[in-house]
Amino acid sequence: MFDKQDEYEKMFRLEQRLWWYRILHESVEQALHQQFGARRDIQILDAGCGTGGLLDFLRRKGYDHLRGIDGSVDAVAFCHERGLNVTRVNLNDLAAYDPHQQVDAIVCNDVFCYFDDAALTRLLTEFARRLRPGGLLISNNNAFNVFRGQHDLAVGSTRRFVRADFEQLLPKANLTLQSATYWSLALSPLILAIRQWQNLQLRLGWRTADAPGSDVYFPGEVVNEALYRVVKIERRVLPRTPFGSSLFITGGRQ
Repeated sequence: MFDKQDEYEKMFRLEQRLWWYRILHESVEQALHQQFGARRDIQILDAGCGTGGLLDFLRRKGYDHLRGIDGSVDAVAFCHERGLNVTRVNLNDLAAYDPHQQVDAIVCNDVFCYFDDAALTRLLTEFARRLRPGGLLISNNNAFNVFRGQHDLAVGSTRRFVRADFEQLLPKANLTLQSATYWSLALSPLILAIRQWQNLQLRLGWRTADAPGSDVYFPGEVVNEALYRVVKIERRVLPRTPFGSSLFITGGRQ
């Protein structure tokens, strides 16, 4: 998504407010707490950190040792506006960046969709090499091809995932899959209806495929809070669901 300046601008404006980002950030914090307890001294690398919303969230939660990398000039500039320790690095070249770096946790959200299997295996292998014993990999990913639509076109996503993909990919990279859950099950009918309507508009020529917009927009305070509460309840009552537009996984070194 390196050349999508308008999408980075929307991300920067909405990461602290939009229901989807709030749920994702809280899910990352919960995964860190499950692995490391109340510790705040762990070293965390956000690989493909975007405009830094997650790093800023974790900083406000008391985590002290945070670093981020991203391949986009625009994303890194927004991170620096937030005062974050972020370096411009293309993840395809991660092996050459600070090669002796060791961290306790690596977060890589909504990035794997830009890699084919071979490139993704190389990236995951590099993640495994950088994780300390007992370290944790956290990754959120877009799920199920049935949800593919205008948003994927807007951000340049080339693929979607299911749990079985990571059951095959992680062992090839010396990683084990610890947990995997789909989320936004409760909103899946709505999301699916919107995506199918968008796809129909594209097929009929009512929308242009050369300049689609993503689904990152603020729906208003009332609707935004309602969506947040619905998914928050879902995540609490149904921590493991069989379907949803996103797939949240954790993994560790073999």
